[in-house]
Amino acid sequence: MMYYTTVSGWMLSYFWKYITGHFDDMEMKDIPAVFDELTGNPVEMLIFMAIIVILGFLVLSFGVQKGLERVTKGIMIGLLGLILLLAVNSLLLKGGADGLKFYLMPNLERTKAVGWDKVINGAMSQAFFTLSLGIGAMEIFGSYMSKEHTLTGESIRIISLDTVVALMAGLIIFLACSAFGVKADQGPSLIFITLPNVFSCMDGGRVWGSLFFLFMVFACFSTILAVFENLVCSLTDNLGWKRAKSIAVNFIIVLLTGIPCVLGFNVWSDVRFFGGKDILSFEDFIMSNIILPVGSIVFMLFCTWKFGWGAEKYLEEVNTGKGIRMSKRLIPYFKYVLPVLTVLAIYQLVVDICKFPKFSAPVL
Repeated sequence: MMYYTTVSGWMLSYFWKYITGHFDDMEMKDIPAVFDELTGNPVEMLIFMAIIVILGFLVLSFGVQKGLERVTKGIMIGLLGLILLLAVNSLLLKGGADGLKFYLMPNLERTKAVGWDKVINGAMSQAFFTLSLGIGAMEIFGSYMSKEHTLTGESIRIISLDTVVALMAGLIIFLACSAFGVKADQGPSLIFITLPNVFSCMDGGRVWGSLFFLFMVFACFSTILAVFENLVCSLTDNLGWKRAKSIAVNFIIVLLTGIPCVLGFNVWSDVRFFGGKDILSFEDFIMSNIILPVGSIVFMLFCTWKFGWGAEKYLEEVNTGKGIRMSKRLIPYFKYVLPVLTVLAIYQLVVDICKFPKFSAPVL
């Protein structure tokens, strides 16, 4: 949660810097200092983080249909429009062919060098993260859907759209980096240092930079709305609170608990966890590699075992309405195979941190 609000604040800050001309005529060697200045300034980070939190709960205060649904639809349409515009621009850049090859051509040697287990675990972690599985965010949206279409069909459409957006984002980044000879780093360096370097080399870099970070703000904000709504509904449904009271309480909690992530880059920069992780990186690790997969296991077991909802009721619910139906033949996979694979993925992800012995199948 705090990871979302902090990073979204960074995106909003960079969008503001681009539209106000902060990067105009800035040399490439000076661009990394902008991110260092941002993370080293707790006041600026707190302001933009607070803006994100205020806007998120303000939208939810208008209700589900007038607030959440209306704004999310607008954000998604704007997001798709921006990403198509940026992707077309990257495809038209000279020198982007090598980036396209690097991005889309499989490289089994490199995969082997990294390790198939790490590649698969990375893919599973990304799936959990990008679809907000395991923390109830996707389930919240699903609870507001009509029964006109099957949940199976809607799930396929969501996964397909998510994959298309991810592929388009890759086109934007890797082709642009290749065209201007900029190394495509990972993590915050890619977004806040590498890409601003790319935009500084482009004609109309201020426009493209503004559009890109506006796109990133939209992408982050759509996730934040889902997570915030999950928190609000938890109190209204479980404690019987009125929506206004739940929003007020959650707003205070989220705002206060977001402060450690902000201070972890400056005032509390000496605070480190496993492997030297700062507060934000540690929270991201716990959320992406522990909470999301474990939460997904809980959902899988609840939906398919008799001590929970049960497979028959689960199938009845997901197959209600028109559209693609889920076969009961998949239940054994959901019930036995997928939870075991997820547990193994969690184990492998924490191996390097906790220094447990690596799992290896017995030689037969």
